[in-house]
Amino acid sequence: MSGLDHGRSPARILITGAAGCVGQYTAERLYRHSDAHLLLLLRDPSKLRAVPADDPRITLLVGDLRDLEPHAEAIASATRIIHTATAWGDPERARQVNVVAVKELLRLTDTARLEQVIYFSTASILDRQLQLLPEAMAYGTEYIQTKAQCLQELEQHPLAERIVAVFPTLVFGGRVLPGDPHPTSYLTAGVKEAIPWLWLAKWLRTDASFHFIHAADIATVCAHLATSPHEANPESGQGAVRRLVLGQAPITINQAVATLVRWRRGWLPPVGLDLQGWLIEGLIKLLRIEVNAWDRFSIRQRHFVHEPVSPPERFGLTSYAPNLEAVLEAAGIPHRGRVPG
Repeated sequence: MSGLDHGRSPARILITGAAGCVGQYTAERLYRHSDAHLLLLLRDPSKLRAVPADDPRITLLVGDLRDLEPHAEAIASATRIIHTATAWGDPERARQVNVVAVKELLRLTDTARLEQVIYFSTASILDRQLQLLPEAMAYGTEYIQTKAQCLQELEQHPLAERIVAVFPTLVFGGRVLPGDPHPTSYLTAGVKEAIPWLWLAKWLRTDASFHFIHAADIATVCAHLATSPHEANPESGQGAVRRLVLGQAPITINQAVATLVRWRRGWLPPVGLDLQGWLIEGLIKLLRIEVNAWDRFSIRQRHFVHEPVSPPERFGLTSYAPNLEAVLEAAGIPHRGRVPG
């Protein structure tokens, strides 16, 4: 992988959220496999460990996404943008970061120079056919609702034909052990926390399925897109904005639990208690678990699967972690015994 075109200056690729898990994997991939100059927008430079901040090919843009004006000149110099930054938790901050700041970022670009924007959303807002779920706006959290709103607005944006919207599924990344320069994703950290509960989980069964993807494979796809000639959306049944759900083939919850039990060299019972909807509702009431409208929709939905999904192989590339066993190996989950730390 190299620059965009022979005879041209190297690409200038702006990555927002560059200190995050996906941001650092992506920056590292581009640093190692392209000649692009990287403009890394981040709030805390001390968290950037996957690439050398003092390299001449790297420019740090330190600041908050909600105040982009100090970096207007650098943003206008970008030929490609990979927008990974996001926010959740506080409704007003989510709106400012996930909707308002995206429009401001695009406003500050030089449209004569800008070739492509890779915009990060979430697969949770899409149905099986990659269409926007009506429930995303009706029941979604502030994160889900703002991602759905932004996608709708981007479809009508003057730069829509230059936008590739990527929708990661469940994201693994980093390691549970110290020493990895990449940040640990929430899901990888969650696996470590879940292991002590495998003794209970292995006795339960549920009809649900999902996709996952490793952050290194997200980076592989995004680096490929960012260093390839941009083209009009080739996907059928979509609008001007290209939609790519980033994930491996779907697996069931039961398969995931069984894989974890085998990885830990435990015993898996041949039968288990079927967690049907009424039983889940009963447990929620009994244990006084707080659930919101989106949680209840997700419980009813059960199968968050999409067609097509876009792992690296869809672009003629090779996945770093094509299955759950590879994910556990990459995360440093021990085969037996207590998880360190």
